[in-house]
Amino acid sequence: MNEMSPPPVKHSWDRPAGTSFEAWIKSRVARVADRPYDWNALKFQADFDPKYRRAQKRFIGTGGTGVAADSNVIPAEHFTLSNMILPVGAEGPMHLHTDAEEVFFVLRGKIKVMVEQNGETYDTVLGERDCISVPPGLYRGEINVGDEEAIIMVMIGSPKPVTPTYPADHPLSKVKRG
Repeated sequence: MNEMSPPPVKHSWDRPAGTSFEAWIKSRVARVADRPYDWNALKFQADFDPKYRRAQKRFIGTGGTGVAADSNVIPAEHFTLSNMILPVGAEGPMHLHTDAEEVFFVLRGKIKVMVEQNGETYDTVLGERDCISVPPGLYRGEINVGDEEAIIMVMIGSPKPVTPTYPADHPLSKVKRG
């Protein structure tokens, strides 16, 4: 019996065969100017109620919005990283990630973050360079309570998180995506 070693594990960060070092590293740079805000990623929410209008700018992976693919992102191996822009008064509805932590890091503006589990709630207001890490299994939502557009960096601890769900009594729980 011939013992064979298992094939090498391929990672998203591996240098592709035949690619120069410079080209490989350049492919891992994500410039803000090269990424448009995607106002359609969560358009089904804004179509239901304009208060949910917000946009995503993806850097690493496609995030938790349900976008299937984006060739302009750095491939994700263990997490996703994006920016969300929330116009004044805009709201990210309460939602649940069952499989991943989610971090909100405020780059600009002021947001109120709400967290809920089994009837227990916690609300806090975050300003510039404040952040919160929400464990999996807790509902979370955010509202821009400032007087300017808010930009938050969102990191999710999964390369392709399970599409989030809404509380059963939330009106978005009955809305079909895209």
